[in-house]
Amino acid sequence: MSDNSSEKNVLLYFLAGVGLGALIGAAAGLLLAPKAGAETREDLGRKFEDLKGKVTTWLRSRKEEAKAAVSGHGNADEAGA
Repeated sequence: MSDNSSEKNVLLYFLAGVGLGALIGAAAGLLLAPKAGAETREDLGRKFEDLKGKVTTWLRSRKEEAKAAVSGHGNADEAGA
């Protein structure tokens, strides 16, 4: 059981590292692009709003999955008792 948990943690850290690297790379690319400052700020603002929406959606779905898992787990306990 702990091996499975450890594997999940490794995968989670790996994915977090990939995501962070992608964000840093994207930000560096935008900041180093040959555009006017105002254009770059507008692009960053749009990208940030897009990312914020995606993160909000992702968190909402994770929250719903967690609630469903807790609800399902509670029902299984009651049925077994």
